[in-house]
Amino acid sequence: MPGQYSGSAVISRPIDDVFAYLAAGTNDPKFSPRVLEICKEPNAPSGLGTIFVSRVKDAGMKTDRRFELTGFQAPTTIGWTERSKNLVTITEGGYDLEDHGNSQTKVTIFNSFAGHGFGKLIVGFALKSAVKDAPAFAQRIKAAVEAS
Repeated sequence: MPGQYSGSAVISRPIDDVFAYLAAGTNDPKFSPRVLEICKEPNAPSGLGTIFVSRVKDAGMKTDRRFELTGFQAPTTIGWTERSKNLVTITEGGYDLEDHGNSQTKVTIFNSFAGHGFGKLIVGFALKSAVKDAPAFAQRIKAAVEAS
């Protein structure tokens, strides 16, 4: 049972600043407690084709993840797809940013899940957990950007 979740928040920062923070890609541990470490390949400004390699902890298990930027349109769109082979992966995800004026930016994060092998049996649980956390996840992104 594949599916998608999303969450949104309005951040008190100009859209260019929010885009730069999220495009850096290495700030994820500041707002996602599941991300234990992350690095960028190559170590250069982010753009189409940039790969992010991370170690995450989901449901008590540590796994390695590889995400490729597949959409990059400053200052409104950052898209990705997961290139790693895990039980549950992200087939498509991203940030959509909207300028709300007065140095306010609405950010929406979304991810589409897919299960592989045994993951087909547990993807529904992963999605349910992500949907439940989506509003709080968006608020953690807001807090991290505003604290930067």
